Amino acid sequence: MTAVTVLLALLAALSNASASVLQRRAAVQEPDDGSGAGSVVRRFTHVLRRPSWLAGVGLLALSGLLQAGALAVGSLSLVQPLLAAELLFTLAVGSVVFRRRPDGRTWLAFAALAVGLALFLLAAAPTAGRTSAPPRTWLLGGAGVLGTVVLLAVAARLARGASRAALLGLASAVSFATTAALLKEAVGRLGDGLGAMFGHWSLYATGVAGLVAFLLLQGALGAGSLTASQPALTLGDALTSVVLGWVLFAETVHLGLSLLPEAIGIALIGAGSIGLAHAQTVGAEWDTAAPDRPPERDGSRAPAPRRH
Repeated sequence: MTAVTVLLALLAALSNASASVLQRRAAVQEPDDGSGAGSVVRRFTHVLRRPSWLAGVGLLALSGLLQAGALAVGSLSLVQPLLAAELLFTLAVGSVVFRRRPDGRTWLAFAALAVGLALFLLAAAPTAGRTSAPPRTWLLGGAGVLGTVVLLAVAARLARGASRAALLGLASAVSFATTAALLKEAVGRLGDGLGAMFGHWSLYATGVAGLVAFLLLQGALGAGSLTASQPALTLGDALTSVVLGWVLFAETVHLGLSLLPEAIGIALIGAGSIGLAHAQTVGAEWDTAAPDRPPERDGSRAPAPRRH
């Protein structure tokens, strides 16, 4: 059963990474005509007609189904950390879609982030707890999540560029982690039949949380490069899931001798974050060129034509 859980979670990570890349492609093909509400609506309307954006929506839906399958046969503490593989899948798929490889420092930074997160979570080894959370716990946890997302969204409105993309990516991560926790609550009731799942509030709350996460993700993809939004999205999702697993489902993490590899993992995450910030001066443009434009003689790509 563990092998099935791992396979489904990794396929979900690949599908989600591909969705992010395709929707980022659609976003960069649209000109930035300002930050007003009218400009944002027009830009989003144009993006909706792009095949790459629609393909991304389909892959997001597929990722959700794969994740639900993984959560049905495995624990939140196992499924969500495996989604950290989305970082490397994003680089691999993005390199093909944008026909431009990130620089070496960006690859190393992403690798440090992914390895650090994996080491931390493997050492912490969160254990499975209860299959369902009490209503009071959900009420307190939901209030904390809502407050966090609101604060991040407000901070993002005051930021620009990579900082805004990172903040929106983190807000989206918290929302996606909450969606996963709600989904686990819902699919955990399948043992009592489909009626028990469809008759419980958690299934419909999953849809609401997923919609919020999706809208925040669109804002992150439009605000800046994937090198800014994707680490916050992936790492924030996994870490928030560990916290929610502890708060909602009484999952625990190992301490004692495990603190050493956990500290090393945290150090790698910090080093990767610093390296990524420095690498952006070289590689932040790797996913900003419209791939349907022919390359110039120097290897760069001409900008996409502006709409009038």
